[in-house]
Amino acid sequence: MPWRKKEASSPSSANPASETLQSPSSRSNMADKLKDPSALGFLEAAVKISHTSPDIPAEVQMSVKEHIMRHTKLQRQTTEPASSTRHTSFKRHLPRQMHVSSVDYGNELPPAAAEQPTSIGRIKPELYKQKSVDGDDAKSEAAKSCGKINFSLRYDYESETLIVRILKAFDLPAKDFCGSSDPYVKIYLLPDRKCKLQTRVHRKTLNPTFDENFHFPVPYEELADRKLHLSVFDFDRFSRHDMIGEVILDNLFEASDLSRETSIWKDIQYATSESVDLGEIMFSLCYLPTAGRLTLTVIKCRNLKAMDITGYSDPYVKVSLLCDGRRLKKKKTTIKKNTLNPVYNEAIIFDIPPENMDQVSLLISVMDYDRVGHNEIIGVCRVGINAEGLGRDHWNEMLAYPRKPIAHWHSLVEVKKSFKEGTPRL
Repeated sequence: MPWRKKEASSPSSANPASETLQSPSSRSNMADKLKDPSALGFLEAAVKISHTSPDIPAEVQMSVKEHIMRHTKLQRQTTEPASSTRHTSFKRHLPRQMHVSSVDYGNELPPAAAEQPTSIGRIKPELYKQKSVDGDDAKSEAAKSCGKINFSLRYDYESETLIVRILKAFDLPAKDFCGSSDPYVKIYLLPDRKCKLQTRVHRKTLNPTFDENFHFPVPYEELADRKLHLSVFDFDRFSRHDMIGEVILDNLFEASDLSRETSIWKDIQYATSESVDLGEIMFSLCYLPTAGRLTLTVIKCRNLKAMDITGYSDPYVKVSLLCDGRRLKKKKTTIKKNTLNPVYNEAIIFDIPPENMDQVSLLISVMDYDRVGHNEIIGVCRVGINAEGLGRDHWNEMLAYPRKPIAHWHSLVEVKKSFKEGTPRL
């Protein structure tokens, strides 16, 4: 019957199809298709269909699976490319926990290069630290090589005169080509720079003996506000005299009460030019943590530098609130006319939360008002957690004693010397 013949012929027609699938030529065609990347999506679909379709032989299914697995492993290994110079600067900012060896390689072992992470492109802080230490050592050596100076102080109560005796200097640096120097000493009793006295010049010696007396008329009550400034120079007949160094004695009573002659030894500090005394400012700091309020009270200034041709200044004080080098707020006092010792007693208030006290600092600038032209800066000082010397100590003392005004005298310095990181625009 026809339907019997059709049923009998159906198996025979299926067998050639299976034979053609298993023939070598068909297998080579399938391998070529496997090599074609564009056919990857089709092969992946074929693998998914093969779980339920009996038409694809098991050998072809296994070859497709092996090819796809090999391709995915290659992709995993190439996701972290070899380090190049273009990415070096970027990798420096990555966290230290992120290394090349942390790449997921599946069940395979990581490459040999990933077992030992390379150090190329990484900053080694110890190298830079060593350089900075060397730089500090060089500066300290330069400071130590300026020698020492010996002098004595005595106060004559009858004539109300301070007697300064320059005795000798020791181990001065050589400033001349012959390996020697021609030293002499200038003496000031600050803040008065008009009265300048100096010793004789001693030729070709690094250990001069001066033994000279100098008299400064000054009332005894004013000695506490005076400073002794000694500048050591090398004399040069045909050019500018070279400065060897200087000594500043802030407290004349540090050795004795000056009733008898007292000998003092001081290290000569390295300097290329004479320090200019800009004056001092007294202010108090008080912080209220509960209210988040910082109060700076400008009390007074003394011995300010004269900025006008009249020999006086018109000073006022400007206080700037800084955060990370940027100025957030500024406030200023009134102007005091024609004086070098102004008295203010004015309070300046800033609202600062307690959690931000470690991020802020105050820049105190003493300005000279000028009706025509720009106002000039006489000097500045800075207080804050990152300030230097007394500025940092004053700030920490304020935080240690909240709700209590803490007052100190601060010396004014030039703007360029008041910061390490840079000076904000005033």
